[in-house]
Amino acid sequence: MRKLPYFLLVVATVLPTTFLVAQTATLVDTTTLVKRTQFFDDERPVEISMVSNFRKLQSEKKRGVFQEATVTLKLPDKEPVTEGIKLAARGEFRRMECVMPSIMLDFKQPSAPRLNNLKKLKVVCGCSPSGYNEQLVFTEYLIYKMYNLFTDMSFKVRLAKLEFKDVNSRMKPYTQYGFLIEDVDEMAKRNGCREIEGAVYLTEYTNREQMTIVALFQYMVGNTDWSVPNYHNVKLIRSREDTLSLPYVVPYDFDFSGLVNANYAIPNPDLGIETVAERLYRGFPRTVDELERTTELFKVRKAAVYDLVKNFTYIREKERGIMLKYLDEFYDVIQSRRNLDHYFIQGARRQTP
Repeated sequence: MRKLPYFLLVVATVLPTTFLVAQTATLVDTTTLVKRTQFFDDERPVEISMVSNFRKLQSEKKRGVFQEATVTLKLPDKEPVTEGIKLAARGEFRRMECVMPSIMLDFKQPSAPRLNNLKKLKVVCGCSPSGYNEQLVFTEYLIYKMYNLFTDMSFKVRLAKLEFKDVNSRMKPYTQYGFLIEDVDEMAKRNGCREIEGAVYLTEYTNREQMTIVALFQYMVGNTDWSVPNYHNVKLIRSREDTLSLPYVVPYDFDFSGLVNANYAIPNPDLGIETVAERLYRGFPRTVDELERTTELFKVRKAAVYDLVKNFTYIREKERGIMLKYLDEFYDVIQSRRNLDHYFIQGARRQTP
C-alpha cells in the first residue's frame, strides 16, 4: 500500500470529518442549474428568496456597493438551490426614493457553483412592500413584454416571486412579485451586436428605422423619461460585423410612463406636460411614408399587445381596463394621415447641432 504524502496525512488527521464531507459535497455538486441563454425563454415565474443585510441596503442605497447574501432559487420543475452570492442597490430614482431599491444580483461567486452561469441580473421590485407598488411592477413588466413584440432589439424579462429576509431580523420579511431583466451583453449578442459605452450620439445619428420604432413605442406607453445623448434609460448597440454602422437604440425602465402612471412619477417640468399620463412625442420628424410604414407595424401587433393585457391576470381587471383605454387613445391617433403630420412631424422637436 502506497503511503499518503505527509501534508495530506496531516490534513486528514487535523480537519474534522464533517468539514471534509461538506467540502467533498460542494466540489461534486457543481452542475449548472440553468443555461443563461435559455433562462428568459421560459414564461413561468421563478421564486427567489434573498437573505442579506437589507436594513443596511435600505439605509445606505449605495450604487455598485455589493454585500453578502444567501439566495434560494426555485425554478419550475426543479429542486430549490441555495448558494451564497452578492447583491447591490441599483438604479437612479428608485434607489434614492424607494423603501426598497431595485437590486443587482451577482451570481459570479465561488460560493455559487450551480448559479454561477447566471452571472449578473437586474431585479426590478416594488418601491415598497404594498400591493399597489406590486401592481405597478406588473404593469412595467408588461411594457417590456409589449416591446418584445415589436423588435428583437429589446430586453427580455422574467417574472419572479421575491422574498426579502433581513439577516439580522431588523426588517419584517415580506414577499412580492418583481421581475428580472436580461443582461445588455446577452441582448446585444443575440442580435449580432455589442454594447456601445461612453461615446456621445445625438438621437438622429442612430439607426433611423429602429429609432422610429423606439420613439413611437415610447409615445404609445406615454414615456418621456429617456434621452439618447445622455444614455438615460436607453442602451446603444452596434453590429459586430459593421463597426462603422449607426448604433441601434434599445429602451428600458418604463416606470415613469403614463401606462404605469405611478404616484411618484412626475414629468420633467421643461416638457410642458402636467402628468406622465399626458402623451408627448419625444422623437424627431419623420416623413409620412416612414410613419405609415412604422405605424403599420404597430397596427399588425395591436391584437398581440391587447392580448398581453387581457390575459395577464396578475393585474386587477379594473386596471387592465384602464390600460386598454390608454392604448386605445394611441391607436386612435395613428389611424389618420392628418394625425401623423400633426403629432409626429409638425409637433416633433428639432435636432440641435
